Amino acid sequence: MSRIIAVFNQAGGVAKTTLTQNLGYHLAQLGHRVLLIDIDPQASLTIFMGLVPRDLGQTVYHAIVDELPLPIHEGIHGMDLAPANISLSTAEMQLVREAMRDFRLKEAVDSVEHEYDFILIDCPPSLGLLSYLALVAATHVLVPLETHFKAFEGTGELLKTVDTVRKKANRKLQIAGFVPTKYDVRNSQDTRTLAAITEQLAPAGTVFPPIPRSTAFVDASEERMPLAVYDHKHPSIQILKKIAASLEALK
Repeated sequence: MSRIIAVFNQAGGVAKTTLTQNLGYHLAQLGHRVLLIDIDPQASLTIFMGLVPRDLGQTVYHAIVDELPLPIHEGIHGMDLAPANISLSTAEMQLVREAMRDFRLKEAVDSVEHEYDFILIDCPPSLGLLSYLALVAATHVLVPLETHFKAFEGTGELLKTVDTVRKKANRKLQIAGFVPTKYDVRNSQDTRTLAAITEQLAPAGTVFPPIPRSTAFVDASEERMPLAVYDHKHPSIQILKKIAASLEALK
């Protein structure tokens, strides 16, 4: 059974796209068939994977608005990608009056689900329709959280959104866990926030080890490659491997 994981947080700047790309890479290295889906109009994942959004003919937009098959680019660092571009920014308005709009992405994913062990969906930083479509399509939600108090504050609204989806459109949606990101052990605010994340969110799902703040992630994305390809000795790689291995146990 394919595990479809929405990487979701309504806040921006929490390393959501970086996490999607790197976990996908390590899952592929473990021998899994992996598809990444970019459903963010900013198309950061598409860019990180080496595609130029403005040059793309078909994107996820055409799958959810025009109900065409997902356009899949194969074999990028051992993963496949369904890309996005700015056209997705108009999708919410165009779907306002469409029947069964909540299931547009799910239907597109269902048609390719049998081909993959893991499908990771990079959600936009909002609680809007596109994120909702991703949660409806997913079997699990993985939440990256910056270890900063202000970023942590919005977690309640995020969990309410997940609960709403569970009650209405996707009763089987599970929380895969929470990934603290951009952690600086030297910063007392970060250590306090990490302690609060662990204490308050552990009842809702696994709190994974924190991923340290590092410019290497930015450098790797600028080179259009996962961190392990850019710098195979970077210490964060071991943390990413542990998280990927934990995702293998999801049911």
